[in-house]
Amino acid sequence: MTRLKFGLIGAGGIAQSYGRAFERSQIAELVAVADIRPDAARAFAEPLGCQSFDSFETMADRVELDAVVICTPPVTHREISLYFVERNVHVLCEKPLSIDSQSAIDMLEAASRAGVLLTMASKFRYVQDVIRAKSLVLSGILGEIVLFENAFTSRVDMTNRWNSRPEISGGGVLIDNGTHSIDLMRYFLGPLAEVQVIEGKRIQGLSVEDTARIFIKSASGVVGNVDLSWSINKELDSYIRIYGSQGTISIGWKESKYRQSSSSDWVVFGTGYDKVQAFSSQIDNFSKAICREETLLITPEDSIASVEVIEAAYTSMRRNHWMGITYDSARLFEANGVENDFKVLAESR
Repeated sequence: MTRLKFGLIGAGGIAQSYGRAFERSQIAELVAVADIRPDAARAFAEPLGCQSFDSFETMADRVELDAVVICTPPVTHREISLYFVERNVHVLCEKPLSIDSQSAIDMLEAASRAGVLLTMASKFRYVQDVIRAKSLVLSGILGEIVLFENAFTSRVDMTNRWNSRPEISGGGVLIDNGTHSIDLMRYFLGPLAEVQVIEGKRIQGLSVEDTARIFIKSASGVVGNVDLSWSINKELDSYIRIYGSQGTISIGWKESKYRQSSSSDWVVFGTGYDKVQAFSSQIDNFSKAICREETLLITPEDSIASVEVIEAAYTSMRRNHWMGITYDSARLFEANGVENDFKVLAESR
């Protein structure tokens, strides 16, 4: 079987995980890397046997590509995605899909018109323990879901990183780590209806939030809370806890387990977070969707909804009160047939 040829744009930290993931794939191969820092692109590409380029335009001109992975800062996502979509190249774009919902809608509309796949990359959706936990929730062994908790906290010096420059990243820890949190909450709870965000004390002297707490209410009435921080480490064994009327699920970094209220024993169902596994599964799902063998795990609706919820979250943080979440893109998708086009693409593949 001829493997799909991928290009990667951006040779920073997240790209390293993609490099290891491509080495595992049987259906996709990384053939080119582009970065505005030629030395970084070359250092990344050489061990993998790839070509390297100092711009994504040069890479597109010189290499025949089936798809690309975009690992650049969020403010660049719209421009780079549209560039490749117009060349009928499929796009897997790192989270957040964009810094605002209109840019994200532009990207998805263009992909729909071109007949190519475009979706957001969000690694935690592909963690085996997360997928198993979703199956347990759907099985009903927890009863009615009452509360969802998530924490992504660690002490990281962000003073010299682009993630803390709002003109590049779109915000601070809320848009950075919080995009993962929102996507996971929607995965387990369905559509989200209301959000409130409270910013914590700024410890690092940044121009953006480095600690925040998100409160959520889903459309089905489940409440949730999320702790995000670059300045504290809560030192928790788990990053997700889901509480139901008849039990609890704990998704952990080293072990995942559940316990029903009728038992005093925890049942282990997973071995924890495997980063390379998550990235490998993400690449394979995207590749198989291109080859018409699977549907996308993260849909266009998921991709744009995460952007819209984060927008509402920032509005809530500024105004210091609850905000209703309006999915304006859903009406636009319906009016323009974008979501239907993607469903047809996914089903035909």
